[in-house]
Order: sequence, then C-alpha cells, then structure tokens
Amino acid sequence: MGDTVSEESGRRRTLPGFGLTMGLTLTWLSIIVLIPLAGLFLKTFELSLDQFWAILTSRRTLSALRISFGLAFAAALVNLVMGMIIVWVLVRYRFPGRRIFDAIVDIPFALPTAVAGVALTALFAQKGWLGAPLAELGIKVAFTPLGIFVAMIFIGFPFVVRTVQPVLLDLEVEVEEAAASLGASRWSIIRRVIMPSLVPAILTGFALAFARAVGEYGSVIFIAGNLPNVSEIAPLLIVIRLSEFRYADATAIAVIMLVVSFLIIFAINRIQCWAQKRGAAAVL
Repeated sequence: MGDTVSEESGRRRTLPGFGLTMGLTLTWLSIIVLIPLAGLFLKTFELSLDQFWAILTSRRTLSALRISFGLAFAAALVNLVMGMIIVWVLVRYRFPGRRIFDAIVDIPFALPTAVAGVALTALFAQKGWLGAPLAELGIKVAFTPLGIFVAMIFIGFPFVVRTVQPVLLDLEVEVEEAAASLGASRWSIIRRVIMPSLVPAILTGFALAFARAVGEYGSVIFIAGNLPNVSEIAPLLIVIRLSEFRYADATAIAVIMLVVSFLIIFAINRIQCWAQKRGAAAVL
C-alpha cells in the first residue's frame, strides 16, 4: 500500500510533457552546441598527430595561449575582488545615485565590443586622458599586454556583480545581527555567516568572467597591438590562420582553447558543488 502511494505521488510530481520537453531540449542543445563542437573536433582529424603537436607546441601558439589564459585568469581575479566590493556597496548601502551606478554596471553587456575597444584605446593611448599621465610615469597601456588586461577587466566585471548581487540581496541582515549579538566578531560573521552562502555565486561569477575574457576578441584587438609572441591573443591567431586558408590549423588551436577552458570551468564547477554541500552542512 505504501509503495503504491509513493509511486502515485511520484507520478504526480512529474511535470506533464516531460518526454516532449526533454526531447526538444536534447535536440536544441545538439543543434546549437554539440554538433558544431563535434564538427570542430572532426576538422582536426585532417592533421596527423605530429602536425597537431607541432601546431600546439609552436612558439607563436604557446605565446598566444599563455597571453589569453594568463591575462584572462588575472583579470577574473581582479574582477572577483572589485566586483565583490561593488556588490556590497550596491546592496548594503543607500546613497544618492545608487540606481545610476547599478545601471552603469550593465554597460559592458550592451556596448558593442568594437566600441569598447576603440574607447579604451583612445583613453589609454599615449596622448589619451589616462594614457598621457601614465606615459609620464613610464607606464604604457595601449598596444601592450597591459592593454589586453585592462580590456578583459572591462568586459568581465559585470558577470561577478550580477551573479553575486541577487544572492547577497536574499541574505537576511538579521542573521548577521543575531551573530553579532551573540558576540561574533566581524571576521567571524563574514567567514561563517556571509561567505558560505556567497561562495558558490562567487565561483560562478569568476568562471563566467574568465570564460568571457578568454574568448574576447573585438574589444581586445584594438588595444592589444597584436604583435606575435608579444601581444597576440589566441582568438586573433585563429582568425589569422583562417585568413591564410589554414582551416585545420585554426581548428586545432580552437580545440586546444576549448579543452583547456572546459577543464578549468569543470574544476571550478566541482569546487562550487563542494562549497554548496559544505555550506548546506554548516547550516544543518
């Protein structure tokens, strides 16, 4: 009798049309994501293993990958720290113009990447508003790897803010006040009350900012200088190989970027799941 009731309740919990919606989901994901990625991998089979390894280990490819992934990771770390500060100010304080500042965060989302690149280049050029005083200090931003770093920060920081902001909004201030009334220090409140709830969202924002920075092209090429082995990013190298009609070479570099990005994001997601379980255990 109990098993029958359990089975009936289980059937009632199942959403109507599950088979149809699941089929549409798998079909759409296959058409949009899986089939194009499979075609990318199949294209690399035109290369022998030696040719693929030669492309991977060439100085120009390694330099472009190091610049793209290294600067993207550094930019994501900066966005993580500064994004958390921005989120805290926007959520926990009320001040004139707060809504305007909140709307400014979304500008990199809506701004065309080419416009962002031109704006940053004009701003940090040697005669630009910020470039000129920096040049007097011996710091050159435009047409250097530092310019790539600045562009990646610009296009990535909204991801951290918009990912963490709703979680912090849902975090009740009364819980922090209760912890403080029980004698907890500020550091203890941050470490034991606030952070367990925010860590999964923080990691998600970091992963999104990193992924966006790695694949960014439009805003970076204007300010990068695009010198091989100096300031050439991997997406630009792919475009160059395509313009040279070396399609297999381009797809080989793209596959390398895809695999490395997937492994990094997968690791971050596993850490995120661990943080969620640990946070749930702490609450219990």
